[in-house]
Amino acid sequence: MRLRRTVPLWLALGVAVMIGFGVAGDLPRVVEAMQRFDARLAPAILGLTLLNYLLRFVKWGYYLRLIGAPSIPPFENGAIFFSGLAMTITPAKLGEWLKSYLLLRRHGVPFGVSAPVILAERLTDGLAMLLLALGGLYVYGLGLELAMIVAIGSATLVIGVRARGPVEYLLGRLGGLPFVGRVAHHAHDFYRTSRRLLEVRPLFIAVGLGVVSWAGECVAFSFVLVGLGIAPTADLLLTATFILAVATLVGSLSMVPGGLAVADGSIAGLLMILTVTDDAALAVAATLLIRLATLWFGVLVGLIAISVLVRSGRGSELSAAGG
Repeated sequence: MRLRRTVPLWLALGVAVMIGFGVAGDLPRVVEAMQRFDARLAPAILGLTLLNYLLRFVKWGYYLRLIGAPSIPPFENGAIFFSGLAMTITPAKLGEWLKSYLLLRRHGVPFGVSAPVILAERLTDGLAMLLLALGGLYVYGLGLELAMIVAIGSATLVIGVRARGPVEYLLGRLGGLPFVGRVAHHAHDFYRTSRRLLEVRPLFIAVGLGVVSWAGECVAFSFVLVGLGIAPTADLLLTATFILAVATLVGSLSMVPGGLAVADGSIAGLLMILTVTDDAALAVAATLLIRLATLWFGVLVGLIAISVLVRSGRGSELSAAGG
């Protein structure tokens, strides 16, 4: 990994996308709309985003217990988890493997054992967002194809992992191949951990935590819209939840760093399509504000966590990764 080289690159790309998005929405009018935002709602919006992160940290801790990871001091464990938030702006969030890298270097947890935790986090977050979007799917009749992709893909993954006989047969064959056989034990570790994480009870617990945690960001989005002058109603909360859930899923499936432009365009477009507003500048302003309060706030928290790890003397591995 080369954190010092790659992270600034993706940060610069993110800034460029935000500026370009603002220009496309008529920058002076977008700025004017953002200036009208009721800043008194900002603490509640950021607080709900933090709630999301904290509940996801609870899930992280639950997963670490399931895989038999050694006890990690809460402060260090939190710094390891939150450091991954800075990596959401890497392509397909591949930088989140930083958490597995740190677990290996600091606590000797094999990569093949911890890596499935990252995948399980993604899977259960995706299923949580799908559940949050269901109300809007029913009311608006939009996004059915996306819902089917997520549902079928998730079911295929879970069923595939649970098919113990065929998978173990394939892994056994893999172990007999030249060269590949040397790392076959990592594949066995990966499979055994994945199977444990995707058992029925852990799956339901993780998805349940995901629904509650991501619902916080959906409520935060409704607060953004209210802060921009849209009347607070139950319908607005339903619409905000649907839009943010769908946009997050689209951004994740795109594999684009942080869902840049893809998620942003989905949010602004759906605000217009669902007639939350007919003002393009206001739609862009709402998009920029919720992305600042979620994606970019998370990146900031992640960068602070990395800084804390380094300054506390627990981040020599990060310095080496930084190149």
